[in-house]
Amino acid sequence: MPEFFSLSTDRRTFIRQASLAGVAVVVSGCSTTRQSRSAGGELHLALLSDTHIPSDPNNEYRGFKPWSNLQRVIPGVVDSRPAGVLLNGDAARLAGLTEDYAQLRHLLAPVAAVSPVYIGMGNHDDRANFLKAFSDRPGLSAGVQGKHVTILDHPVARIVQLDSLLYVDKVAGLLGKAQRAWLASFLASPDTRPVVLVVHHTLGDGDGDLLDVNQLFDIVRPHRKVKAIFYGHSHVWAFGERDGVRLINLPAVGYNFRDVDPVGWVESRFRPDGVELTLRSIGGNQADNGKSTQMTWLR
Repeated sequence: MPEFFSLSTDRRTFIRQASLAGVAVVVSGCSTTRQSRSAGGELHLALLSDTHIPSDPNNEYRGFKPWSNLQRVIPGVVDSRPAGVLLNGDAARLAGLTEDYAQLRHLLAPVAAVSPVYIGMGNHDDRANFLKAFSDRPGLSAGVQGKHVTILDHPVARIVQLDSLLYVDKVAGLLGKAQRAWLASFLASPDTRPVVLVVHHTLGDGDGDLLDVNQLFDIVRPHRKVKAIFYGHSHVWAFGERDGVRLINLPAVGYNFRDVDPVGWVESRFRPDGVELTLRSIGGNQADNGKSTQMTWLR
């Protein structure tokens, strides 16, 4: 099978290419580069979360079929021609089965042919099964033992895809000591570009949220270059703020928990001073489908 998700460059080469062209694009295992539409002045990403892809395409929940939903989403993502696609956890339906990831790989193949796909870990993912299915992955690995942490390096911003998977098919999440120590070291670097964190779990104080969320903000608070945290888990499209950091809750592709929430994905355009977010809904509450929200960084 072609390695649609491969990025066969070393770290130094990747950073050089990112500085010149934005990101590397992988088609059938061959690395090429595509010039950013704004010559490094904008980072255009497709943001997906909570796809919940099952081994059985007919699997249904709340009247939604997650397999069919992602199939419907993919053409819009391909047509938008993003520099990259971020899937923010709960890629698999419930327990991260090998068969789930085989279906996910099949569904993502058209978009992976035009843009690299970065997949994070959620509580319904199985890290070992995922890493077997996606053995070659784009981005820079942070090298945190036992965690799948990826860095997207771009002139406009550094995007850090964290790993909050604690137990498979249980609700709560945890970054853990090793990942927090790595993040503290990463943020202490002299690089002043905006940093955007992406994590699956919600940032509240409930038993099903990110359990070390306060420790995360203790790390983030001193670093004004951290501008935003994107998360999923709740299947809600919402915005917030904490300690001067923008908080963006991504909607689910697979299904919503409440009729008032949209089902779909978000098109994003990151710039040095903020981000433009456009909702692309395919189900649920579609009142805001196509609506763009301009966010200026707060600090």
